[in-house]
Amino acid sequence: MSAATLTLHPLGFPWPTQDPFLFCVHHDDRYPKGNGQYGPAASLAGRQIGSDFSYRDGWSMYHGESVPGFPAHPHRGFETVTLVRTGRIDHADSLGAAARYGDGDVQWLTAGRGIQHAEMFPLLSTTAPNPLDLFQIWLNLPARKKFAAPHFTMLWAGDIPRRTDTDAAGATTELVCVAGAPDGMATPPGPPPDSWASDPAADVAIWTLQMAPGARWTLPAARGGATTKRRLYFYSGATLTVDDQPVPGHAAIDVPAERAVHIVNSGAAPAELLMLQGRPIGESVAQYGPFVMNTEAEIRQAFMDYQRTQFGGWQWPDAAPVHGNDPARFARHADGRKEQPAR
Repeated sequence: MSAATLTLHPLGFPWPTQDPFLFCVHHDDRYPKGNGQYGPAASLAGRQIGSDFSYRDGWSMYHGESVPGFPAHPHRGFETVTLVRTGRIDHADSLGAAARYGDGDVQWLTAGRGIQHAEMFPLLSTTAPNPLDLFQIWLNLPARKKFAAPHFTMLWAGDIPRRTDTDAAGATTELVCVAGAPDGMATPPGPPPDSWASDPAADVAIWTLQMAPGARWTLPAARGGATTKRRLYFYSGATLTVDDQPVPGHAAIDVPAERAVHIVNSGAAPAELLMLQGRPIGESVAQYGPFVMNTEAEIRQAFMDYQRTQFGGWQWPDAAPVHGNDPARFARHADGRKEQPAR
């Protein structure tokens, strides 16, 4: 690959995305020990409470006032995919569903015609720090699915395929496949039924890579070939080489999907990458805050519908519910079905 074909984008907040993805952020918060009420045992003075994205002392409260996280807010017209690598998230929504998940789990939520949900980050330990490391990704829905019924699927960590490859020099690369998988790996659990990713022709893949120093690894060609768009996010590590071109710092890297791409961690520290891949939906996008539709008229209608129905209302005692002291992961769906990951 020549330098002219390897396009790099700076990593800001949020990270730059391309169709069919709408949004991507990486939250890596080093929360202190908890205060016994799920918030930090630390002063909140100097923070803009209610909208704290300061990363002061290595963490933010976001829109939480006493517990960090994102209290009740609405969505329509797309999906959220939340990968929690370390820590816990408490989910609650306007359909009455709840979940506590983390340590490798993924929640895949189709907002569809409309839902309110809260995503709180309870600090459960009062004797040790409470680190939280997660990605949240927004995946668009095609027009024909914008009004699908809201639905969430839990992908528990033990069910998500992972593989460690070792190169000729003995250096390792760990691959985790949340969606899509290369030949020779198990198929990941399915996304919600109305997801763009549920169509094999959409060629959606969400992978994470962790490369040891000096590791060499080949990213295989996508099944969809040149109609698929593929972007690598190099967010942790020193330097990388992609098809012999140096990547001197953290960046989003557009790579061809129709052929294999050779990646080398050329730095002295481990390198970590996220890959987002998919065939573009190719429709107009109208977005305003938490609503993503195809036209401005549909955005106005979303606001009117939310004001009228509250997307099912909010049955929780407050806007930022937390699910108790027990760290055990679980999900309780709107139909009353309960699930827990295998221990």
